[in-house]
Amino acid sequence: MMFRISRQTVGQHRSLYAGSFVALAAGVFLLGLAATATAATVAYDGPTGTRISVTTLGGDGTAPQRVSVPLSGADVSGLQTVLSMVGTISGFITIFVIASTFAFAVASRRQEIGLLRLIGATPRQIRRMIMGEALVVASAASLTGALAAHLATPLLLRKASYTELAPVKLEPASPWVPLAIAVGAGLLVAMLGARSAARRAGKVGPIDALREAALEPPRIGPVRIGFGLLFLVGAIVMLTLIRPSTGEGAAPLAMFTPMVMVVALTLLAPLVVPLIGRLWAAPLVAWTQVSGRLARSNVVTAPRRSASLAAPILAISAIAGSMVLTLSFAADSEAANIRDAVRAPIVVSGPVPPGEPGVQAVDAGVPLQLVRIAADYAELEDVEGIDPAIASRTRDLTVLSGALGRLTGDTVAISKEMSGFEGYHVGDEIPMVSPNGTPVRLRVVAIVKDAFGVNPSFLIPLDVARRHAPDAQVQRSFVLPADGVAPAELVKRLPGAQLAADWEADQAEGLRKGNRFGLIILLGPAALYSAIAIANTLLMSSLQRRHEFATSRLLGATPAQLRRMVLWESSLVGAVALSLGTVITITVGVLLRNALTSGLTDVPTTIPWSILLAIGALCLTLTIGSALAPTAYLLRVVETARRP
Repeated sequence: MMFRISRQTVGQHRSLYAGSFVALAAGVFLLGLAATATAATVAYDGPTGTRISVTTLGGDGTAPQRVSVPLSGADVSGLQTVLSMVGTISGFITIFVIASTFAFAVASRRQEIGLLRLIGATPRQIRRMIMGEALVVASAASLTGALAAHLATPLLLRKASYTELAPVKLEPASPWVPLAIAVGAGLLVAMLGARSAARRAGKVGPIDALREAALEPPRIGPVRIGFGLLFLVGAIVMLTLIRPSTGEGAAPLAMFTPMVMVVALTLLAPLVVPLIGRLWAAPLVAWTQVSGRLARSNVVTAPRRSASLAAPILAISAIAGSMVLTLSFAADSEAANIRDAVRAPIVVSGPVPPGEPGVQAVDAGVPLQLVRIAADYAELEDVEGIDPAIASRTRDLTVLSGALGRLTGDTVAISKEMSGFEGYHVGDEIPMVSPNGTPVRLRVVAIVKDAFGVNPSFLIPLDVARRHAPDAQVQRSFVLPADGVAPAELVKRLPGAQLAADWEADQAEGLRKGNRFGLIILLGPAALYSAIAIANTLLMSSLQRRHEFATSRLLGATPAQLRRMVLWESSLVGAVALSLGTVITITVGVLLRNALTSGLTDVPTTIPWSILLAIGALCLTLTIGSALAPTAYLLRVVETARRP
């Protein structure tokens, strides 16, 4: 019975729930696409010869097991990692937007709910009606989004195949499990988003409900405040962990802490938004008088509506801004690391011909890959064969433990990061297997300073590298010129040679180019979805204001004054959300830069102003445009109705 009533009320509020339908369908589409593409990478089984089977060590209650490790030509783990991050970011934005959109849709019907309570509807019936409406909309939207994801999966896999992330051809896997997960997630999020609004609507009495229809209460519930403070404390704790001692974990923390901070601020938004709104409105009121004063009143006296409108803007500005700064500062740090790690004044792409005049020493490392076997897994690792006597002169191989002079025979020097992650110490043996199946146990003789982009995590003697990879080619040589020979003159005579400073600049540019590509992949879907959500939420809000505009016209307000009021009101909401997003971005950026640059000198500070300003400008443009367009339409309808 209640479900039938819910279906009828959804039909009556078609325009209101259309926004929720679009938001949820688009969100499930993103989640479903990431899930089906991930399933395709998991199901991928490369041709014979592109994988190697090894037996893990076992131990600590884990039995040895046979595992298959993809070699470099068939490794799709890079795409899996990217898809998991895309799914996480898109999932967070989706959950966030859907919850606020459903809450806004229900909150917009307070007057109707008040009337239902007056004619005898019980709080339980109100809650069941709203939850039934959410179920109707969520079911249709989730199935629509899942179907669209299923149809788009082959196109995505064609685009992802034979790329750097997946150098193989990917085929769609069975879609039922990933799409079922996406549909289930959509239904769950929609019901949770509607549940809090339904409980709030069902709790108020009939008279209170009608009073609430005219003016929202300034206070929010203690449960919401409690969860808001809980998330805020959690975000502060995560911020304190973004420090030099966190090491490589600082960058992931900088990417995920803004999400927790956004959740906290959104829960507390009905308290925070009016306060910041008053600050931004002060110069506006002084400049515009009536329209600015009306805009301020609308933002301050409707804190829940303002908070719902600000939520998607806050989410995408904080997350995108923090990620842009994180990747930029990480590139600055890596560029400084490369600069400090290279001691040779000349770098040559490929080998240097023997007997070249003017050359004192050539550090021509041999790159290869070996499969490292651990207790319960095996992983393909980059390894380099070096002559430690020469390499220690051309690059930074500062020994932190052990002795690099003992790097002879089946031995290995490992980086500090690898030692920390895997718990390897000097004297330990690391079992490895070459791609042709030859096993080897390498004894750790030294732990050296990290030098990302210059030294891999594993350094072995040159003869051992030649034994396991006889066909490996030298990709890069560090050259020391003879005494009295100017590096600039020697560079002109050596084919493929560069001054180290130029090579370091090329490496830094390559890092930034890769980061820009990663930024597009990671943020592209979420940014597109957020843009739809911002426009969607503003449209939903504006289309509910027909009676307000009609009343204002009867009281003497002109259409131009109403348009200016909406312009300033949407600008205030956008400014408040962007202010909070900016604070989060700056806080995370400052902490991350301090963490990444500790111990380094003369690290450049690259702030991608154009990208950051474009994010803010796009959010503000969408906010204002999505509010003014329906306002113009409603004013034409109101004017038409006023004509005799």
